[in-house]
Amino acid sequence: MSKKYRLFISHSWAYGDAYEKVVQFLDQENLQYFDHSVPKDDPIHTNGTDKQLLQAITNKILGTHCVIILAGVYASYSKWIQKEIELAQEFDKPIIAVEPWDSEKTSSIVKNNAERIVKWQAKSLVNAIKDLS
Repeated sequence: MSKKYRLFISHSWAYGDAYEKVVQFLDQENLQYFDHSVPKDDPIHTNGTDKQLLQAITNKILGTHCVIILAGVYASYSKWIQKEIELAQEFDKPIIAVEPWDSEKTSSIVKNNAERIVKWQAKSLVNAIKDLS
C-alpha cells in the first residue's frame, strides 16, 4: 500500500489556473494525496473575517506532511503567503517552492524559506514531496 501524502497547496484564487496545474501534476504522477488547501467554494473566502481565514489555514497546515507554494512574483506581495510560510515553520512543515514555467521573476521570500525549490515539472514536484514527507 502506498503512502497517502497530506499536502497544503498555497495559492491565490486570482491565479487559480496555476493551482489547477499543480493538481494535474500530482495526478499525472499518480501520487496518492489529500489536498488540505482551503477550497475555492469555501464561504470563508467571501464571507469570513481575516481571523477566520487564518484559523482555517492554520488548521489545514497543521495536518499536512508539507506545504507547496507557487513561487510566482505575486507571492512576494501576498500577506497570506507570508502567514502560510510562518505557520509551516511554526509547525515544522517543509516548504516546497515551485518556480513558475519560464518565469524570469520569482518570489525570493518563498524561495528563501523553502526546504526545496523545484521547476515547473510534475516529476520534480512529486520527488520533492516524497523526499520531504
